[in-house]
Amino acid sequence: MSEEKQTAGDRREKLRQKELRSASSGIHGSNLSDLVGSLGWKGTGILILVIIIGLIAASYFFN
Repeated sequence: MSEEKQTAGDRREKLRQKELRSASSGIHGSNLSDLVGSLGWKGTGILILVIIIGLIAASYFFN
C-alpha cells in the first residue's frame, strides 16, 4: 500500500508499532506498565501478592 492510500488510522498504527519496536530494543525498553500489560489481571494480582508476602517475610526475618 502506498503512503497516499493509507488512512490516518493505518499511519498511526504503523508509527505506534515502530515506536514499540524501537523502545523494546533499547536499554530502557521495559517498564512496569509493559510487565503489567503482558501479565493480565490475574498475573498482576499474583505479582502484587508475592511482593507483599516477600516484604512481610523480610520484615519478619530482619527484626
